[in-house]
Amino acid sequence: MGQIELTLSTKKTEEMKQAYESMLKDAPEGALFAATTPNSSITAYESGKVLFEGENPEIDAEQWETPDAYEEKTKKAKKKPKHGYEPDPGLFNQSHIGSDEAGTGDYFGPVTVGAVYVKAEQMNMLKELGVKESKNLTDSTIQTIAKKLLQLEIPYALVILHNEKYNELQQKGWTQGKIKTMLHHQAITNVLKKIAPKEPMGILIDQFSQPSVYEKHLRAEDATLQNNVYFLTKAESHSIAVAAGSILARASYLQEMNKLSAEAGFTLPKGASAKVDSVAGTILERGGREELEKYSKIHFGNTKKAEAYL
Repeated sequence: MGQIELTLSTKKTEEMKQAYESMLKDAPEGALFAATTPNSSITAYESGKVLFEGENPEIDAEQWETPDAYEEKTKKAKKKPKHGYEPDPGLFNQSHIGSDEAGTGDYFGPVTVGAVYVKAEQMNMLKELGVKESKNLTDSTIQTIAKKLLQLEIPYALVILHNEKYNELQQKGWTQGKIKTMLHHQAITNVLKKIAPKEPMGILIDQFSQPSVYEKHLRAEDATLQNNVYFLTKAESHSIAVAAGSILARASYLQEMNKLSAEAGFTLPKGASAKVDSVAGTILERGGREELEKYSKIHFGNTKKAEAYL
């Protein structure tokens, strides 16, 4: 029996409880909640510790892990385990590919991944355009910068996974971690084809899971990790290539949301708030689950909350 331990925020733990509402069981003393899934037994404690035990605990844990939270129970060290895929800081000033995603935490809209190859001599130019960590930019500014990026001779690739296909893969047993892995892999592969036979000094992915988990997902689909791939948390604050990929991914997500809103007949809100639940309820009432799957990531807890609006 396997065992995995995560340390999560109060907000994330509450999201878990809502997501597993139909699978809750009596919780032991000191626990916030306990649940049983087909893959594992889950216990969340007030300290923020969440324990996954069972035959396949990694399947459930992976849906909630962050790079800073992932820690196997068999490893007693308090510090996050190191991995062999951390880039040398010198890579940030060298010609490299950066890859990042958008839309994974939003109930409505697709998941988008942007990968960009930036030469060393282009970095100052991108900084002058305003390319930096997208979390510090407004959506309007991101869209403006993205338009300027697309006018430059910078090889890039965008991969968009629309909601209906996302839901199909999720229902087949793909976790969001696996979905993101394969999207990043495809985007990077597309950029490598564009710049061939030239090879980048490295490929940097904004880390969303442990590299070993990323490689496991690749193997499951008969794919292999490209050469000189590195993983780093908050990579877009270090690498202008990752920052550019993040901006293109976010701009693409916003464009797709505008299309979906036009199709729905009203604005689809971003995020996963109570407002999202209300709008989802309106769609459910109008067209049922079948219509909702066209716009949303149906496995999110928002779907169950939306039913309360019927």
